[in-house]
Amino acid sequence: MMIETPMEILVPSWWEIQVTVAASLCVIASYWFFFSKTGDFGVDRSQLVESSSISAIDDKDKMVQFKGDPQTNSAYLIKLELLAAKNLIGANLNGTSDPYAIITCGSEKRFSSMVPGSRYPMWGEEFNFSVDELPVQIIVTIYDWDIIWKSTVLGSVIVTVESEGQTGAVWYTLDSPSGQVCLHIKTIKLPVNASRVMNGYAGANARRRASLDKQGPTVVHQKPGPLQTIFNLLPDEFVELSYSCVIERSFLYHGRMYVSAWHICFHSNAFSRQMKVIIPIGDIDEIQRSQHAFINPAITVILRMGAGGHGVPPLGSPDGRVRYKFASFWNRNHALRQLQRTAKNYHTMLEAEKKEKAESALRAHSSSIGGSRRQAKIVEETVTKPEKLQPFIKEEVLVGIYNDVFPCTAEQFFTLLFSDDSKFTNEYRAARKDSNLVMGQWHAADEYDGQVREVAFRSLCKSPIYPRDTAMTESQHAVLSPDKKIFVFETVQRAHDVPFGSYFEIHGRWHLETIAENSSTIDIKVGAHFKKWCVIQFKIKTGAVNKYKKEVELMLETARSYIKICTSGGETNNQSSTPSVTPDCN
Repeated sequence: MMIETPMEILVPSWWEIQVTVAASLCVIASYWFFFSKTGDFGVDRSQLVESSSISAIDDKDKMVQFKGDPQTNSAYLIKLELLAAKNLIGANLNGTSDPYAIITCGSEKRFSSMVPGSRYPMWGEEFNFSVDELPVQIIVTIYDWDIIWKSTVLGSVIVTVESEGQTGAVWYTLDSPSGQVCLHIKTIKLPVNASRVMNGYAGANARRRASLDKQGPTVVHQKPGPLQTIFNLLPDEFVELSYSCVIERSFLYHGRMYVSAWHICFHSNAFSRQMKVIIPIGDIDEIQRSQHAFINPAITVILRMGAGGHGVPPLGSPDGRVRYKFASFWNRNHALRQLQRTAKNYHTMLEAEKKEKAESALRAHSSSIGGSRRQAKIVEETVTKPEKLQPFIKEEVLVGIYNDVFPCTAEQFFTLLFSDDSKFTNEYRAARKDSNLVMGQWHAADEYDGQVREVAFRSLCKSPIYPRDTAMTESQHAVLSPDKKIFVFETVQRAHDVPFGSYFEIHGRWHLETIAENSSTIDIKVGAHFKKWCVIQFKIKTGAVNKYKKEVELMLETARSYIKICTSGGETNNQSSTPSVTPDCN
């Protein structure tokens, strides 16, 4: 047996030296090959990370462009109204459910409000989607909300939209043992370059896309923040404000609110249940102070009609707008002011962008014509005028309620009663005991002939199920024929504080034609136009027509007395007049 000396153990053999040298040469060759592709051995690793992130963003942008840029290629607007459901599965122990719906169209997803303890929920909520082409599939899935556990699927249905038009209120059967959902789908074809403003994402994405086009690719020099790690938002979005608060559902879920220039986000992980809310600021209609349980100051974020919920089911409201309520702020009033300022800054950025685009188009047009025309004339020529004037009211809903002879000409009827200087509307609203009357001035509108104005007031409600009074808005449209012998007066009334007030409008038309020196025929028609279907539609229509008849009787009685005073005072207007130039008969 051969015993090794210490020298033989410590000194490597020739074979071991050859293997070590060969391995070192392989490592050096590998490093040289790798770094020769990147350029320099001293390159910073952060630059590699940045370049890889930029390429990832570019690839994502290319994928979006390949699928169709929503700002330039959206060709159809789909308005889906989630009306009601019936015979849903009872997921709770008491045999009821807490249903809410998730509507998916392409890559966009919307949440309806949750109706507690019902197998026959009524929503009446609208959701707007922009799509590039038809046909497209819309998936409506009904869930049962649970405070702690994961929501249970009650059923779903797939509806294929193949062409523009509307379907009416249709009941669709869910793919479950029982249950149906009622949907009204309307598809509108948009111009090729129409944006997704009506869908809520246009403002934020358009503003960001414009800034990216100007500045080039976004290079992120900091670690991803909570907006990226939690909500998967774009790397150029960062947190401007952050608050600890709770979101109100059937239970208060504590979490944190993150506010950026384009989104208001909320994240909660209470009871091991993840809740994420991502609200585009472009979808927000109003941010107002409110209370939770009368002692906890809160902030309510109200979304515009058609926006739908984002992330979790929102709270419903009688006017059809959904809302999110956040409470338990350390300083509610300070947070409210900051959120309102963020929303204001967002809209200011959009207006600045629109102004910049208009000025760019004006400069381009001015240079194309050599600068020989005046700027005002250029602006007038660059405005796109509608090819066809739009109707102000829905004629198909009108029914005749009054036809008689009135003691004045058509021109006098407008001049004495509805001109900007007339006090008739004040006297009529006072006779009706209406309050807070605010009248706008007559002005021209591109989409309508004649002139229009807005009138707002508060009207008393006599029904026991309605509040004491309600805010009313009346849009008025006046057209006087060139020969001053025919006057058409149209109105659209909207009630804001009554149940189902956002579902319908009251349309009216007054048609006067002069037949003698001091008389004319008057024909009055009225009707209820429903923007949404509701279960008491017939009752609302009948009640609205009967109420309008009583208003017409009082209005004509007041008008006769007012005209008699004006004509007896010798202030009858026999000269040519327009909706904006009239005498004051008081």
